[in-house]
Amino acid sequence: MATQLTSAGPGVRAPRGGRHRPEPPHVARDAAPVTLTGLVARVVLLGLAAGIAIWAAFPLVEAGAWIGLAILAGTTAGIFYLYLGRRHVPAKYLVPGTLLLIAFQVFPVLYTASTAFTNFGDGHRGSKEEAVVAIQTASVTQVPGSTEYALAVATTGDPATGPLVFLVTDPATGAVSAGDGTGLRALTETEVTVNSAGKVTAAAGYTVLDAGQASARSAEITAFAVPTPGGAIRSSGLSRAFEGKASREYVASCDCVRDTGTGRIWTADPDAGAFVAADGERLAQGWKVGVGLSNFGRVLTDASVSGPFLRTLAWNVSFAVGSVAVTFALGLLCALALHTPRMRGRQLYRVLLILPYAMPSFAMLLVWRDLFNTDFGLVNRLLGLEVDWLGGVWSARLAVILVQLWLGFPYMFLVATGALQAIPKELTEASKVDGAAPWQSFRQVTLPLLMVALTPLLISSFAFNFNNFNAVHLTTEGGPFPADNPTAGATDLLITYTFRLAFGAAGAQYGFAAAISVFIFAIVALLSAASFRRTRRQEELYT
Repeated sequence: MATQLTSAGPGVRAPRGGRHRPEPPHVARDAAPVTLTGLVARVVLLGLAAGIAIWAAFPLVEAGAWIGLAILAGTTAGIFYLYLGRRHVPAKYLVPGTLLLIAFQVFPVLYTASTAFTNFGDGHRGSKEEAVVAIQTASVTQVPGSTEYALAVATTGDPATGPLVFLVTDPATGAVSAGDGTGLRALTETEVTVNSAGKVTAAAGYTVLDAGQASARSAEITAFAVPTPGGAIRSSGLSRAFEGKASREYVASCDCVRDTGTGRIWTADPDAGAFVAADGERLAQGWKVGVGLSNFGRVLTDASVSGPFLRTLAWNVSFAVGSVAVTFALGLLCALALHTPRMRGRQLYRVLLILPYAMPSFAMLLVWRDLFNTDFGLVNRLLGLEVDWLGGVWSARLAVILVQLWLGFPYMFLVATGALQAIPKELTEASKVDGAAPWQSFRQVTLPLLMVALTPLLISSFAFNFNNFNAVHLTTEGGPFPADNPTAGATDLLITYTFRLAFGAAGAQYGFAAAISVFIFAIVALLSAASFRRTRRQEELYT
C-alpha cells in the first residue's frame, strides 16, 4: 500500500484520513463592513464633536480654566479613538448616553451642591478684586475739573439686552475710546465714524443704540461705569459722560477700603466675604467665599427660616400625596367605568377624557386662575358664591388641588386603562366562579395586580408633583402670604420657595437656595427609595 505524502502549508491542516481542509483566514470578531452611509455619518458626527470642542476651548483658554480645558481635550481625544476604530462596540453605544447624563444630570447636581457651601448671591458674585473695582466705581462723583466726553452708548449684542459699552470722544484730542467693565480701549480713526459734534455714530464691532433704545435702558446706563486709573467714567444723560473721582479707595497695607472724605474704614472679612466697619456696617459689594455648612444650619436653626421651611415642607408633602391620590382615584374610576363591555361609545368617552392632558398645561393653569377670580370668575358665578378662592389659606390650597385634579387625572386614566387591559380575564372570571362579589373581586384580585404595575408610575408622579413649580406659580404665585413674611406663602412648595429666595425682589441668595435644593433632592430620594422597596415586595408577593 502506497503512502500518500502531504505538505502542510500556511492555513492548511492535514487531518487524519489524508484529507486536506483549508483553514479560513482570521477575521476580527467585532469588525463590520463599512458602508458609505456609516462613513458619512461618522465623518459628520466626529466633525461636529471637533467643532463643539474647538468652540468650547476658546472661552476656557480666555478664562484660564486649564483643568476644564484638559478634561475637554481628553474627552475629545477619547471620542475620536473610540469611533475611529472597530473595537469596543458596546462602548460606542454607551458613551453618548453617559456623556449626556454627566452633562445634564451629574454636573448640575454637583454644581448645585457645591454652590450650597458658598455665600454666592447678590453682592457676592465675583472675586475680591472685582468687588474692590465695584466699590470704587460706585463711589465716583463729578468734581470741578472733571474731563467731559461726548458719549455714544453701544453694545456688542442685542440692543435691548446686550452688554453696554461707552464710546467716548475726548474733546481736547478727538481720540475715541471704547469702555466696558474692564476699562478703556483706544479705537483708531478707521474703526469709527464721528459726526461734527464729536459723537460716534458707527463703530466696527459695535451696535450704536439710537435714542429710543438708549432711553429704554436709561437705568442701566446711569448705573454703568467704566473704571479708569483716576476713578471711573459715568454718564451724564445719554449724550455726555464725565470722568469722576472715586471717594473710596482700597488700601492694600491694611486690606481695607477707606473713604477719602470722612476717613471711615471698612476692613476685609475673609470669612464673610465683605468689607466690614468697626460698628458692623458692611459695604454692599462683597465677594464669593466658602461658608461651610452655615446655609444648611440656617435652614434648621434660624427660627425665621426653619419655621416657614417646615410649614412649607408639610404642605409640600400633603400636596404631592393629595395630588397623586385624587388624580389616581378619579382616573381609576373612569378607567373602570369604561372598561366594562356594556358601556357604549367608549372610544368617544376616552377621547373626551384625555383632552385636559392634551392641552398645554401652562395655558390651562392661567385659565383656572381666572376661573377662581373672586369678582368675575366662572366658579363663583356658576355656584352663586363670593368665595375669595386665592385669598384664603385653605381655599387657595383647595383650588390648587382641584386644578391639579383636572390636569392630572387623564394621565392616571390612560395608565390605568392600559393596566386593566393587561390583566387576564380568567382571573376575574375565576373569582366570580368562587362566589366573590364585584367589590371583593376588585379589592382582592384586580387592585393588587394594578398596584404592581402602577406603583412605579405613582412614585414618579409623586416626585413630579413634589416639584410641580407651574401648578403653584401660575395659579397662586405661592400666596396668600402672611403679613410678617412675604417670602413663604400658604401654597408655596419648596421649589417655589427656593425660586423666590434665588430670584426674589429682596435679593438673590443662590447659596442658600442651593442648600434648600439639596434638602429637596434628599427628601425626594429617600421617599422614592422607600416606595420602590415596597414595590419590590409587592412584585415578590404577586409573582
